[in-house]
Amino acid sequence: MAGGGPPFSLGVETHEGLAALTRAIRAEEDGKQLRKELARDMREALKPGAAAAKSAVMAVSSAGLPTAPALRSSVAKKIRPEVKLGGRWSGARVKAFKTKNIRGFPNAPKRLNRAGGWRHPVYGNREIWVQQHGKTGWFDEAFQGREGVYKQAVEAAMENMARRIADRAG
Repeated sequence: MAGGGPPFSLGVETHEGLAALTRAIRAEEDGKQLRKELARDMREALKPGAAAAKSAVMAVSSAGLPTAPALRSSVAKKIRPEVKLGGRWSGARVKAFKTKNIRGFPNAPKRLNRAGGWRHPVYGNREIWVQQHGKTGWFDEAFQGREGVYKQAVEAAMENMARRIADRAG
């Protein structure tokens, strides 16, 4: 379920219903407020998935992981639902964003999830490098079997907004 594009994400991709809903919202006189409400409702629908992914990364064993600054909690803070309406990409997803200022390791979410792990120099000795592994699939496993639940919740938020707009016109 890890989608393309760094770092990685799980989400409901663009489909015609969302594009049509976005066009209808733009046509309304308070369209900006309606877009904000739709985006908020879609993010709320994905919050349980983000919480599950955060729990999964915190459950990764810390044996062998350096302790300061805290890598797992830094990665957990960067996991959140994202909604974009219009533009090149429209949809809702849970995304693990890069960890820019954590030990020069911006791709920590992706590398912790990867089977190959990552290489880094040993602390205090720049000539010796080691291979380190996280927990393969922690991000994907957090959503396994629940993708449909999150997709239905996002679609329900879209349906509610479409119903609100239709009720105004009718």
